[in-house]
Amino acid sequence: MATLAVYPGSFDPLTNGHVDIIARGARLFDRIVVAILVNREKSPLFSIAERVEIAREVFKDMPTVEVDTFNGLLVDYVDRRRAQVIVRGLRAVSDFELEFQMALMNQRLNDRIETVFMMPAEQYTYISSRLIKEVFSLGGAVHGLVPDLVEQRLREKVSGLLNKDQGRRTT
Repeated sequence: MATLAVYPGSFDPLTNGHVDIIARGARLFDRIVVAILVNREKSPLFSIAERVEIAREVFKDMPTVEVDTFNGLLVDYVDRRRAQVIVRGLRAVSDFELEFQMALMNQRLNDRIETVFMMPAEQYTYISSRLIKEVFSLGGAVHGLVPDLVEQRLREKVSGLLNKDQGRRTT
C-alpha cells in the first residue's frame, strides 16, 4: 500500500524550511500533499490562489508532491484523502509543546492517522513565515530563506501595496 502524507500549513509565504521538509518528506513517503489551510479569520499577505500557484510552481518538477487546500479539521481532510500520515515541522523546542498537543488530539480524533515530526535543515531552523514577512516589510533581505519565486512575489506584493497607499494619499 502506498503511503500518502499530508503536510498542512498556511504557507504565507512558503519558506525554504517548508521546501526542505517537503522535499525530504517526498523521499520518505510515496506521495506528499502540501495542504494549504483556508482560514477566513486570518488576513494573509497572499491569497489562497496565490499560495497554491506559488507552491505548484516551486514543486512542478517533483511529481510526488501535490498542492491542495482544505478547511475544517485536519484529520477529516486527511481521512477524506485516505492519507496515513500528517507531517509537522519542528523548528525549536518552543514548537514542540503545541505540536505535541495537536498530535495527541488528532490521534484521539482518528487513531489510524500518525503524526511524524520533521526538523528543517539547520540553516532554516529559525525561519518562520511571520518572520519572513516582517523582515521583508522592513526592508530586510530574505534571499536564500525563501524560494526565488516567493522573493519575487513578495517584491511585487509590497510594491503593489505601496502604490495603492500612494494613490490614496494623492486623492
